[in-house]
Amino acid sequence: MMVKEITVLSGKGGTGKTSVAASLAVLAQKTVLTDCDVDAPDLHLLLKPEVLETQEFKASRVAVIDEEKCVQCGKCEEHCRFGAIENLVVDPVLCEGCGVCAYVCPVAAIELEKRVSGYAFISKTKYGPMSHALLNPGEENSGKLVSLVRKNAKKIAEKENCELIINDGPPGIGCPVIASVGGVDMGLIVVEPTLSGIHDMERALGLLNHFKIPSLVCINKHDLNEENTSRIVEFCGSNGVEVVGKIPFDQIVTESMVAGKPIVEYSLESRVSKAIAELWKQTLKHI
Repeated sequence: MMVKEITVLSGKGGTGKTSVAASLAVLAQKTVLTDCDVDAPDLHLLLKPEVLETQEFKASRVAVIDEEKCVQCGKCEEHCRFGAIENLVVDPVLCEGCGVCAYVCPVAAIELEKRVSGYAFISKTKYGPMSHALLNPGEENSGKLVSLVRKNAKKIAEKENCELIINDGPPGIGCPVIASVGGVDMGLIVVEPTLSGIHDMERALGLLNHFKIPSLVCINKHDLNEENTSRIVEFCGSNGVEVVGKIPFDQIVTESMVAGKPIVEYSLESRVSKAIAELWKQTLKHI
């Protein structure tokens, strides 16, 4: 069975991307869910996953001094530009794992050891299995952790015979976003009708076009600025991108967030829920 994969992205934070992704998870069937925003995940706040498996993620390195070999020459402390070595003791928070100290050590008393940079989780929710992760504060290589999250999701999809993977992508267009869209079948961009929103939508579209990934656009809170909404529709039309949904502004979305529920579950008959249901219907036609 061919598993389809769609990533919900935005080009910036705060557009309602996670709220849309959570609602799509409710509407979809036989679906694996992922939260690819490993730096600041929040999809779990709505889906309330029960963790079944925890996996250590080791990506960064930290210097370790062998006291028996060390001759206390002080060269490591002298050459460390991050100030991570003081009195021949390595501060793991300040250490960047660059390896200069190991290079200059005359007796090879320093080694670089991998340390736990974060954790990947496989969980279950009432809407389906979920793959997600959390990067430790200050750690790097979040793109690699996103790739691990997606790899785990594909394994789950094959094991559970799921037909679709829905990725809640990170904000922006950087390394984690690239890791979340590589090889997917569709990118769904959630945009707000603001000037900054339009600008970041264009950046996200440029990213998807670069990797030759089909794109769809959903306009969130479209009725707050109809002029900018028209600009988005016109821009998408001239670039061959279909606008598959327009979600109105409604305070009930905030109420659903406070209640910790996706809006389509909190109030199925609300105009927002109906708009998201239509969005999902149109999206399915493309995937």
